[in-house]
Amino acid sequence: MAAQSGKDMLLKLDQTGSGSFLTVAGLRTRALAFNASTVDATDQESAGRWRELLAGGGVKKASVSGSGIFKDGASDAQIRTLFFAGTIRSWQLIIPDFGVVQGPFQITALEFSADHAGEVTFDLALESAGEVTFSVI
Repeated sequence: MAAQSGKDMLLKLDQTGSGSFLTVAGLRTRALAFNASTVDATDQESAGRWRELLAGGGVKKASVSGSGIFKDGASDAQIRTLFFAGTIRSWQLIIPDFGVVQGPFQITALEFSADHAGEVTFDLALESAGEVTFSVI
């Protein structure tokens, strides 16, 4: 697989809950992480006292983070509204030559920063709030 352009990794929001996804404005960096906790099933009879894990046990989660600039007041207002209301919405992360990760997420962190001679930037973090699916592009 050849290298892919980072600008092709897109974070999209279902703005109204209708299934119509729009790219979130001005994201310069994006990241996706999957995690799964384990359930320790070790007991006195475990072979050699080695830890045993319960297959299929535990909790799975997906975390998405991004940073960038808002291109307009409408996208800024929408992200702020979702954050302060604690709203869970469907999001998509499109990863070139990999696929689409989609599911309900909640904005768990929203930070703004600025340099005296530069633009205002934001950082946001999303945590999965239900089943996340994957489909090949």
